[in-house]
Amino acid sequence: MNMLWLLVLIVFYHGTSSNGAVTNVSNRPYVVNVGAILSRGSIIGKVAKVAIEAAVEDVNSDPGVLSGTRINLTMLDSNFSGFLGIVEALQFMEKDTVAIIGPQLSVTAHVISHIANELQVPLLSYSATDPTLSSLQFPFFVRTAQSDLFQMAAIAEIVDYYGWKEVIAVYVDDDHGRNGIAALGDKLAERRCKISFKAPMPVEVNRDQITDVLVKVALSESRIIVLHTYAGSGPDVIKVAESLGMMGAGYVWIATNWLSTNLDTNPQLTSDATENFEGVITLRMYTPDSELKRKFVSRWSNLSSGKSINGTFGLSTYGLYAYDTVWLLAHAIDAFFNQGGIISFSNDSRLTELKGGSMNLDAMSIFNGGNLLLKNILQVNMTGVTGSISFTSDRNFIHPAFEVINVIGVGYRRIGYWSNYSGLSVLPPETLYTKPPNRSSANQRLSSMIWPGQTTDRPRGWAFPNNGRQLRIGVPKRVSYLEIVSQVEGTDIFKGYCIDVFTAAVNLLPYAVPYKLVPFGDGRNNPSDTELVHLVTTGVYDAAIGDIAIITNRTRMVDFTQPYIESGLVVVAPVRKSNSSAWAFLRPFTPRMWCVTAIFFLIVGLVVWILEHRINDDFRGPPKKQVVTVLWFSLSTLFFSHKQNTISTLGRLVLIIWLFVVLIINSSYTASLTSILTVQQLSSTVKGIETLISSNDPIGHQRGSFARNYLVEELGIHESRLIPLNSPEEYARALKDGPHGGGVAAVVDERAYVDLFLSTRCEFSIIGQQFTKAGWGFAFPRDSPLAVDMSTAILRLSENGDLQRMHDKWLARSACTPQGTKFEVDRLQLKSFWGLFVTCGFACLLALCIYFILMLRQFSRHSDELEPSGSGRSSASGRVQTFLTFIDEKEEDVKSRSKRRQMEKASIRGTGEDESTHSYSSKRRHMEANSSNSLDVSNEV
Repeated sequence: MNMLWLLVLIVFYHGTSSNGAVTNVSNRPYVVNVGAILSRGSIIGKVAKVAIEAAVEDVNSDPGVLSGTRINLTMLDSNFSGFLGIVEALQFMEKDTVAIIGPQLSVTAHVISHIANELQVPLLSYSATDPTLSSLQFPFFVRTAQSDLFQMAAIAEIVDYYGWKEVIAVYVDDDHGRNGIAALGDKLAERRCKISFKAPMPVEVNRDQITDVLVKVALSESRIIVLHTYAGSGPDVIKVAESLGMMGAGYVWIATNWLSTNLDTNPQLTSDATENFEGVITLRMYTPDSELKRKFVSRWSNLSSGKSINGTFGLSTYGLYAYDTVWLLAHAIDAFFNQGGIISFSNDSRLTELKGGSMNLDAMSIFNGGNLLLKNILQVNMTGVTGSISFTSDRNFIHPAFEVINVIGVGYRRIGYWSNYSGLSVLPPETLYTKPPNRSSANQRLSSMIWPGQTTDRPRGWAFPNNGRQLRIGVPKRVSYLEIVSQVEGTDIFKGYCIDVFTAAVNLLPYAVPYKLVPFGDGRNNPSDTELVHLVTTGVYDAAIGDIAIITNRTRMVDFTQPYIESGLVVVAPVRKSNSSAWAFLRPFTPRMWCVTAIFFLIVGLVVWILEHRINDDFRGPPKKQVVTVLWFSLSTLFFSHKQNTISTLGRLVLIIWLFVVLIINSSYTASLTSILTVQQLSSTVKGIETLISSNDPIGHQRGSFARNYLVEELGIHESRLIPLNSPEEYARALKDGPHGGGVAAVVDERAYVDLFLSTRCEFSIIGQQFTKAGWGFAFPRDSPLAVDMSTAILRLSENGDLQRMHDKWLARSACTPQGTKFEVDRLQLKSFWGLFVTCGFACLLALCIYFILMLRQFSRHSDELEPSGSGRSSASGRVQTFLTFIDEKEEDVKSRSKRRQMEKASIRGTGEDESTHSYSSKRRHMEANSSNSLDVSNEV
């Protein structure tokens, strides 16, 4: 057997050249050189070593995999050293190696990838998870495990799921740590979260250095700590944190998959070791359960037996991925040979120039089939112990997923899964791939957690740091409206409505808030609230309280609490009392309303006269009498006292609609007149904000208020018209002087200030309606958790009535109030009644149209009777005159004349034909009946 292997090695040695010359071998050689770089003494390395050796043995023992070709594996130990890893990679390049499994560390991978790019030898790493090892910079680097990009996405979703906004990152300060935390920052930013503090540690860290880092962490506000380090140093960090009291209630520790690797590899950890991890969240690369996986796991005890001086060790997910890496490479090599690939190497011209040096760099050669082998590696589609294996376009495995694990007691339990497909779920990811992706917040779920301190209550996620520093709360130093907020002269004490609300809300918080109120402003003018809010964003103040209106541009800079008072912009102007006069009864209606009402009285009277004239004696008589009747009838409907009865159906229809209109007008008039005569009336030349916009008069506003920007930017009022005022006394003086005396036509300010201003000044009043909706709130930095808790406290103050009591204490004034006043702008307008008038007018018009149509039909039947032969009135004007005469005639007169005409015609026909008396009587009765029927239509009208 040994002789056979010796013969194989001799054949292989003569078939390949190591001196740099181009050497072509048979299409499918007996052996293929593959290298592996790992740290055998590390937790990951010792597992990977066993898994890789087992995979090579399985591949070589199955002739169907490589069709007789065997993998010749050379494994070198980098012993945790990046330098040794580089040297070992160079040694592989001298031995015509077609691929390298590893390196184990991301730091080493960054350097070796440059060598692989130059010599076109693929690197397949199962543990270098640094997301910056991209295919663009390192095309020959292939990651055969899950990238840390997805692990950080899972952590970001966990943070967002529990409602936290800030985390602290503790990490090892190398490429692996820095780049992983950078990816975490990007993923948190996508969810409006952030890393508030970064705490790097040296790669070779000792206990004192860990203590220094964690002390800084303890002095930070956030209590959500993400620990991204290696499996060797991670437990030491947790142990130091336990000694500093940082593993108790209120803290949240999220460890990357180094912790799950520790737990899997060392299943017999002592209870003291696992107690340190109590309540920690960690992630594990998810590998679905399968028959292949179960068989390999069952073999693991035998495979790892005797491989370590400490006995057997457990199988981690890195071992599973290392095992599948060998199989993936074997399938790619097989496809390489099936496509006619040849293992050949050629000199690198740039290295040839270095020939003769002591480093022997010219011995390294370029693998000519490297690109083809790399292509086949990326096209592999197989099923391994880790599940389905294939690459996406960005060279990541399809369906990246992680298990979310909660460490409890002496073990751990899985509380859910994360997948790039559907986010957080309690169901295995493969069960969700057949369903449409659903990333809605309602669909994100994890099982219950046991947190540090053995509590099941979700930690708040932040606390005030234990550094003795108080929150600096900016407070505007006002010079007017001191009831709102003011500083007690000569002290650091503030008082006022806003201060009472803030103090009461802080007292309701379930934790103590150390703070100090710091004045903002020069004490001579009211400061700008926008500038105060801006200083919160720059870190000068930790928060700002006072009369700070919540407006759009400020919400872009800070987070506000729930408003504790409503206060929009209103217009204040001088008003004068309107004394009652002899003509006060005309004031409820505008002139136009009076005119339209009078016209409709006449129109309705005329329409009813037209409809009733021919059949109703009350509407007949001499012209003078008929005019008086029309006027009296129409006006008497105002009091529903009309004596004339309506007979026709159309007339009654018009009258009913008109009486309804009169009822509405009469009621409205009575109510308005009563208000005018019983309530004090105030009038002003300014009718509201519309008046100010259309005029060119100067407008006053409070200095420092947002009203100025609103008037300019939103309403388009020129800045030259705006006059800043600093106190209520300046308000009153400017309003009294007026626009022509160097003052202002009106003042635009917030309702809360205006109510205080008007409480003792009845010569001014609010004009029109409040034209903006706003409120006052306390300002905190963006995503500050204190803003949420303060909002909850303000709502509680509102619910229990304390907020109203504080309002009444400071702001309630009753000496003079604008409530109950009426202005001239409240007069009844025509637009309020035009619908009634249109309805009534339409009814009148419709009735007239129907009436005239019926009259025309009746006139056409009796036109011969009205125009006897030989009269000569056949002209158009004559027919019109005849029609008007017909309409003016009473219905009974027309009916009598028609009967006489019929009788005369019947008599003439009876004499000429010598009919009997009996026959004549029958025809006479027949004609009378016809005549009566022809006039029935008129009676119906």
